[in-house]
Amino acid sequence: MVSKSQSAPAKRRTSIGARRNPEAETAVLAAAKELIWEKGYVGFSVEEVARRAGSGKTTIYRWYPTKADLFIAIYTAERSAFVSVPDTGNLVDDLTGYTTSLWRFWASHPAGTALRGLIAEAQGTPEALHALREKFLPDRTADVREMLLAAAGRGEFGQDHIDAKLALWVGFSWLRLLIGELDREDTIPPAMRQIAASGHLC
Repeated sequence: MVSKSQSAPAKRRTSIGARRNPEAETAVLAAAKELIWEKGYVGFSVEEVARRAGSGKTTIYRWYPTKADLFIAIYTAERSAFVSVPDTGNLVDDLTGYTTSLWRFWASHPAGTALRGLIAEAQGTPEALHALREKFLPDRTADVREMLLAAAGRGEFGQDHIDAKLALWVGFSWLRLLIGELDREDTIPPAMRQIAASGHLC
C-alpha cells in the first residue's frame, strides 16, 4: 500500500484566473494541513503542497505569497476551531480562560510546534518576519485586544495602556511556547492578574 506522504500527485485542477477556485483552495488548504501534521514547519513547502493538491505553484503563490502566509492561513483556521474566546465581563477570568485554551491548543496540535518554526524563521528571513509582524500578530492578538478594549470601556484602565498590556501578554505566552513550558498552566492566573492590574485606575 502506498503511504499518504508518498501518494501520487492529485489531478491538476483548472485555474480560473485571478479569482480563487473554491475547490482548488479547499484542496490546497487540506494538503497544507496534512503536510503540517506530517512534517511540521521545517518540512513544510509550497512545492509539496502543490503536488498533493494538484495545483500549480504559481496559483498558490498568487493566493499566499510566501510559505509563512500559507501556514498562517492553516494556523488561523485550526486555532479558530480549537480555542474558545470567553466573555464573562471579568478581564482576569477572560484572559485566564483564553490563554489556557490557547496553550492547550499549542501543546496538543502540530500548529503549535509549527508556530515555533515560523518564529525561528522570522529571525533570519525578511519575508517570514514581515508575515509574522504585519499579518500574524495583528490578526492573532485581536481577541485579546478586544478583551482589553472592553475592560478599558468599563473604566478599569485607560486605553493608552492597551498596547503595553497586549505586549506583556504576547511576551508571557510566547516565552512559554518557545521554552517548552506550556504545561505550566499554574503560572497563567497570577500573570493575568498582573497584566490586568498594571495601569489600573484608582
